[in-house]
Amino acid sequence: MEEDYGVTDSPRKGPTLSTSTSSFEPFDAHDPNLSRLATKMFQKTGDYITHELASTVDDYKLIESMNRAMMGKVADMRQMSQSIAAKNVELNQKYEDLKPLLQRIDDIESTVDKLEAAAYQLDSYSIRLENKFKSLKAKQ
Repeated sequence: MEEDYGVTDSPRKGPTLSTSTSSFEPFDAHDPNLSRLATKMFQKTGDYITHELASTVDDYKLIESMNRAMMGKVADMRQMSQSIAAKNVELNQKYEDLKPLLQRIDDIESTVDKLEAAAYQLDSYSIRLENKFKSLKAKQ
């Protein structure tokens, strides 16, 4: 048995590779209803493709406007970050200017702490002296 590999016979033109059972042959007279329906189908398909492309264009326009808005926001954030960086440099300079004064304050605080400790020791010594004096006075 010989295989035909999908070759079929067209009613008018003979063997063809098509598996379609359509009776459509180019340049032959057609059913006007079929032509009208095919034309309508192609118009609807064209309309569908046109609307799909318009939708895609609208999507790209939306993305473009979002990109423009984002570029504005990024420019604002860049300006703000540059301003913050400038203020940070200014604050660092002020800190460096105050650093010697802060060191002097720390030194004074340390001296005051030592002085306070000495005052407590002196107070404790004077209380002991007073108690000793009272005890000596009481013995006489």
